Amino acid sequence: MKTVDFDYILPKELIAQQSAEPRDSSRLFVVDKEKKTYTHNTFSGVVDYFKKGDLLVWNNSKVFKARLLGKMHSSTGRDLVNHMRDVEIFLVRPMENVGVWKVLAKPGKHVLPGMTISFAEDFYCNIILKEKDGTILVQFPYNAATVRKKANQHGHIPIPPYVQNEPEQFESYQTVYAKEEGSVAAPTAGFHVTPRIIEALKKKGVEFAEVTLHVGLGTFLPVKSDDVEDHTMHSEWVEISEEIAEKINTAKEEGRRIVAVGTTSVRTLEGVAMFGGGGRVNAYEGDINIFIVPGFKFQIVDVLITNFHLPKSTLLMLVSAFAEDRRAGHSLGEGREFMLSCYEEAVKEKYRFFSFGDAMII
Repeated sequence: MKTVDFDYILPKELIAQQSAEPRDSSRLFVVDKEKKTYTHNTFSGVVDYFKKGDLLVWNNSKVFKARLLGKMHSSTGRDLVNHMRDVEIFLVRPMENVGVWKVLAKPGKHVLPGMTISFAEDFYCNIILKEKDGTILVQFPYNAATVRKKANQHGHIPIPPYVQNEPEQFESYQTVYAKEEGSVAAPTAGFHVTPRIIEALKKKGVEFAEVTLHVGLGTFLPVKSDDVEDHTMHSEWVEISEEIAEKINTAKEEGRRIVAVGTTSVRTLEGVAMFGGGGRVNAYEGDINIFIVPGFKFQIVDVLITNFHLPKSTLLMLVSAFAEDRRAGHSLGEGREFMLSCYEEAVKEKYRFFSFGDAMII
């Protein structure tokens, strides 16, 4: 498969700059992947597409202020005044060694091992190593929890580059059920979920389950290779408890549907299922780097709630795979073609795209 096969034309004015208010007033593009049809609704009507006994699974990861603006200088402090450079550091994830983080830097060419970046009087890191993939390893003199705490004090909301203005309220870039801090970008499909929606689903007999995937490079790093197979998927940290795993397995055994909120929930469930085998999910805590493309056999997720994704992105590849009808007589690639036709219709109907945009249920 070629990366260009997942391209589409999107007018810039359809890139949403903020969430709809209230959030469940966003539009909902409803896809039937077996019939290859679609209809239109608002997210407040999403409850109509649920059945009693459905298990709704969402990613409870919470965003922290991972975007840091600092001054770079030599670690000795010499020439501190005359040779300090402005640099932006994007915290990606903590590594196994205490205080070591994988980061991105802009401009990266001036960031060299042995240099120090100061973000505040009591908040700094030292550059350790520049990786071949463009990421950088830095050393903070604090543990991961303290780094996140200081980042929330001195940093900025890690909005994507296509959003022009940082939200005034940090809660604008969090889901209402965010709990476990660790993401450097929001699991945005959950933006549409409001307390009103949750209460309506409970009344309908829908059950709930939480998993955790801390969003990192695996979610938002662009595909730069011409061939999809040549793309390197970065690992992201996930957690599923024994209680949640059993809840999911029971629902599958009883023939009840698993409804995933967002592609991060899908990758968590399907990634862990690949370890366990037999269409079951086991308790797990660790890294996942699953890359879902057309031809993938889904074992757990039956219904997906998601947003509209960037052209040529791994997330568009995932929803194209999910839109496939794997019954006999259907060819590989029909999900991609159908999903691109859905996106074409969404553009025509002026849906709002990307992180703060409208929703789709497949």
